[in-house]
Amino acid sequence: MPITVGQDNAKTRRKLSAGGKSISYYSIPAATEAGLGDFAKLPAALKVVLENMLRFEDGGFSVSTDDIKAFAEWGANGGKNPREIAYRPARVLMQDFTGVPAVVDLAAMRDGIKNLGGDANKINPLVPVDLVIDHSVMIDEFGNPRAFQMNVDREYERNMERYTFLKWGQTAFDNFRVVPPGTGICHQVNLEYLAQTVWTDTDQDGNEVAYPDTLVGTDSHTTMVNGAAVLGWGVGGIEAEAAMLGQPISMLIPEVIGFELTGEMMEGTTGTDLVLKVVEMLRELGVVGKFVEFYGAGLDKLPLADRATIANMAPEYGATCGFFPIDAETIRYLKNTGRDEDRIALVEAYAKENGFWRDETYAPIYTDTLSLDMGSIVPAISGPKRPQDYVALTGAKDAFHKEMEDTFKRPMNKEIAVSGEDYTMESGKVVIASITSCTNTSNPYVMIGAGLVARKAAALGLNRKPWVKTSLAPGSQVVSAYLEAANLQEDLDKIGFNLVGYGCTTCIGNSGPIQKELSDAIAEGDLVATAVLSGNRNFEGRISPDVRANYLASPPLVVAYALAGTMDINLASDPLGQDKDGNDVFLKDIWPTTQEVADLVQETVTREAFLTKYADVFKGDEKWQGVDVPDQETYDWPATSTYIQNPPYFQGMGQEPGTISNIEGAKVLLMLGDMITTDHISPAGSFATTTPAGQYLLDRQVQPREFNSYGSRRGNHEIMMRGTFANIRVKNEMLDGVEGGYTKGPDGAQTSVFEASMAHQENGTPLVVFGGEQYGAGSSRDWAAKGTALLGVKAVIAESFERIHRSNLVGMGVIPFEFTNGDTRKSLELTGDETVDIAGLESVTPLQEVNCDITYADGSKKTITLKCRIDTAPEIEYIENGGVLHYVLRNLAKS
Repeated sequence: MPITVGQDNAKTRRKLSAGGKSISYYSIPAATEAGLGDFAKLPAALKVVLENMLRFEDGGFSVSTDDIKAFAEWGANGGKNPREIAYRPARVLMQDFTGVPAVVDLAAMRDGIKNLGGDANKINPLVPVDLVIDHSVMIDEFGNPRAFQMNVDREYERNMERYTFLKWGQTAFDNFRVVPPGTGICHQVNLEYLAQTVWTDTDQDGNEVAYPDTLVGTDSHTTMVNGAAVLGWGVGGIEAEAAMLGQPISMLIPEVIGFELTGEMMEGTTGTDLVLKVVEMLRELGVVGKFVEFYGAGLDKLPLADRATIANMAPEYGATCGFFPIDAETIRYLKNTGRDEDRIALVEAYAKENGFWRDETYAPIYTDTLSLDMGSIVPAISGPKRPQDYVALTGAKDAFHKEMEDTFKRPMNKEIAVSGEDYTMESGKVVIASITSCTNTSNPYVMIGAGLVARKAAALGLNRKPWVKTSLAPGSQVVSAYLEAANLQEDLDKIGFNLVGYGCTTCIGNSGPIQKELSDAIAEGDLVATAVLSGNRNFEGRISPDVRANYLASPPLVVAYALAGTMDINLASDPLGQDKDGNDVFLKDIWPTTQEVADLVQETVTREAFLTKYADVFKGDEKWQGVDVPDQETYDWPATSTYIQNPPYFQGMGQEPGTISNIEGAKVLLMLGDMITTDHISPAGSFATTTPAGQYLLDRQVQPREFNSYGSRRGNHEIMMRGTFANIRVKNEMLDGVEGGYTKGPDGAQTSVFEASMAHQENGTPLVVFGGEQYGAGSSRDWAAKGTALLGVKAVIAESFERIHRSNLVGMGVIPFEFTNGDTRKSLELTGDETVDIAGLESVTPLQEVNCDITYADGSKKTITLKCRIDTAPEIEYIENGGVLHYVLRNLAKS
């Protein structure tokens, strides 16, 4: 029986007619009739979770009648009732950077269960899993017609070991499909094709059941699909693997923040400008661990493409999800993107029957609300280091000057000659301008807008500045279809925005190298080079090792900054350049009208384009079809592989779990500041020969040209351990003014984090990491937790944690703790030379406060109170087992 369907619960099971047939569903109004509570005023996002409870009540799924009644109490309590529940998503979405280690873990679990006397075939996804290969293409070639094919060829050269492994996984595991390279970005493929808004499956009696389409994904931007009323969010690969294997996601009934949108967007503004303001507002409010649901009359004027852009950036505003209820626009989008007509009829009928439909009467209860008039939105960018650092375009030049003075502490006017070129390099120059990322390339309004800016600029004789590396990497092949249908790709090509591949590229750090002479000049002058991208992340060290300041912008503004070539310009009022006759050209001269964009979208973004491009989505090109794989239930780990290695997690594991021990005599591995992201902890991009990871590969005769990236090597724990805390911009406060993956070893001398860890582990010394606020922000990067665990870290002590990383740490057996009573690493005057003891863990309960003794270098001691962020009872079992996968593996072996 598929666990996604649940039990035949007569109390709430009903029938509806749609698409010419009758189908069963679990009725929320019926739950009210059965006396379980009044649920009418719940937000749609929470009704999705409630339906999950109704479907899995009883039947051994750990859902009780009291769990269902708790949702009525949530409404009665004004949107609060943090009861622990067991939630089961319908499916799982992966991309290859996170998917490879997940499949590695599944393969290792097959070995592990055999060692425990169990059946290897018990390690199989019980829910549908789709893995989209989108993170591997790198921009080696750009700005010419050969770029796409050359980048694809290099992608296969670099990643054939990984692709062979993934294709083996597709044959070895049930319920597991792989979307081949060159198709698109997982979230865009999900939005445009995989997602159904209302899912269907057969129950134990062979009857078809309809229920909300839900998922978790091993990428934080899984939230994008919330724009189509599909409840999904990012989890680490560890948690996703547990969900695949039938383990429920233990969560608290969330608070739901209502975000009211009113008015409509003004001429000259884009959905990107809107989402950057939304990110700023919600970060200021504080929504970590909460659902955000968008409502209000403004939704009637907001196309689903803009909704998806807003939903995509939920990790940037800190929320679990940013949800848009089903309404007439949802139905229009499903039709336009080629969904089956019967499915579309089912979505509308189900939403109206079960209380999920948004119309003018929709007025749910929210925990808290805030409001934004979309008519107040102005063109904007965000940066230079965080998505929430909103800057109106009119103030961008002044803001950059201030960043140079306050943040980077460098002069603006330092010029360095570039060898072989007739221009100089100085701080503020844009060396990367990239139309990239599912966030914006999924939105035809901004993509058509970018094409029109390029068309008008090219017609006037403008071009990108010669030092700008330009690229266009759409999130799906449909984008190319409508850009070509509108003849806009030709105009983008004229100014250097040639197609470089279908994938994440610059947004994930695969921007590729810039011209060596430019890189040398930047290093010589210690300059602040900049990047402008239409992505969702601009964290330090993420985009390029040559770039210190990164700005998020709409695709049309990315084009404009490529023409200007610098951040040292008021793009709203200064000339971008001169036309063929020497006349100044301003942004307003090349900016399209809203009507121009809308007309081309209407004309070229067609249902037929989606049906054609997704007709053979799992087939792949000749290269993918030519990948040969062995047909065997367990993986034959190649001893010499530098990409795929059998991880040590399950080797030598016994039948029974252990116990949680107090932490005694721990040393400090790192002392970190605020907003330490998972990019800081486990970078995805390139690495140098001088790093521990680089040395590991050199020792195995891998040449630097073949290093690829940390992200592509996540199937090899040896490299990922060496890459943990190795971001080139991370700052360890134990060292004075040093950037990069360094710390103090047991002897007090500076060394790499990896070498210090190995020395401490050889001495049998446990380790802790101290941090500030928002520790673990950013990507749902399981290796940020896996690497931490393999470095011997037993606890991370911070002021606050981001949701996904806290869960990942617990999933790997590392205990997160939060300071209490106003204590911080600074107020405690910690230097990293202290010894840490944490008591009370042998009988710990969820969210318990425990004592921590800190012994300073001079021998003095201080006792503080920490909150243990083991949040739920199942998480205690995870820690006792050494991690969630160990817990699942032991249970499967016993069954």
